[in-house]
Amino acid sequence: MSKNIIDKIWDAHIIKSEQGVPDVFFIDVQLLHEVTSPQAFDFLREKNISIKFPERHFATIDHSIPTDEKRENYFNEQARQQVEKCRTNCAEFGVKIFDTDSGKQGIVHVIAPELGITQPGLTMVCGDSHTSTHGAFGALAFGVGTTQISHVMSTQSLLLQRPKTMKVEFVGTPNKYFSAKDAVLALIGEIGIQGGNGYAIEFCGEYIRNLSMEERMTICNMSIECGGRFGLISPDQTTLNYLENKEFSRENFSNKKTEWLSWASDENSEYDKTITINLTDKLPMVSWGTNPEQVIAIDENIPNYNDNSDVAKMAEKALKYVELSAGQSLIGTPIDYVFIGSCTNSRLSDLRIVAKILQGKKNCRKNYNANCPRI
Repeated sequence: MSKNIIDKIWDAHIIKSEQGVPDVFFIDVQLLHEVTSPQAFDFLREKNISIKFPERHFATIDHSIPTDEKRENYFNEQARQQVEKCRTNCAEFGVKIFDTDSGKQGIVHVIAPELGITQPGLTMVCGDSHTSTHGAFGALAFGVGTTQISHVMSTQSLLLQRPKTMKVEFVGTPNKYFSAKDAVLALIGEIGIQGGNGYAIEFCGEYIRNLSMEERMTICNMSIECGGRFGLISPDQTTLNYLENKEFSRENFSNKKTEWLSWASDENSEYDKTITINLTDKLPMVSWGTNPEQVIAIDENIPNYNDNSDVAKMAEKALKYVELSAGQSLIGTPIDYVFIGSCTNSRLSDLRIVAKILQGKKNCRKNYNANCPRI
């Protein structure tokens, strides 16, 4: 019987299943950072429990760490304590930590793929909602809370309800300036920020197959923004090429390739829901509001809702906040500030794109001034 990747991974990780109750579900890898892990370590101390499989846990410092060269200029005392606590907790419980002196410290959803920790067919959790990023490699990855972090530490398993499955297929060739971020925004603009509630989403289609691993990570990272807890892409040759020489994935690589590719969805596999997004000649997307479903293509006008629906009320509130108007075109709207480095797009390849755009340009003053020429 044909199976999609979601059901393949789920079935392979069930420890115990009974009708009417959640499955006892095995977790292959847990990623930790300094903000959501301290209470979980404290729970282990209170119960006098050790971590069951410490080799399956990896930590880094990426939320509260200062960005100055010496990593000493903490925002506040709480941030400093979080970082120090993470270090002492990992040392006490035998968890490998990628600290600032390791040469491998960074955003948890970036370094795990870069090191080859993230691999096809794995189940992965982290105390961060955008853990679905790792789904780009064909892993079933999702965010958890502190209580669940302690459960994984002590049992390497969780009680989980099997999700419904959704296939999102992107068809057509978009405009050359259209990016992976635009593709997932086009999806969210169509199905809304709750359209994926209760689903594990597999992203498919020729557009997806032609993306780099970094671009696939962007797509899966934002599956959470449409309500999906899981977002993933079947592994292929692009996946293998990325993982071939990574620290944690290169050992016995030749033997792993066949296994990894076997996790891909079978032809004609079934899903609970299928959505097709047409990208033909699609232009880049831009937000006019305050949530990811309030988006339009750059050549479109802000929608005008002439009703009393919840969507219309949300739009009215958002437009008031951003000081825009229904029916307005966003072309020519001045941009005062740009934030670069979110967990969705903060890989080296993303920063190089920004550097290329900004090359040879600079602001006339350190602080914004209305008389400054626009970049």
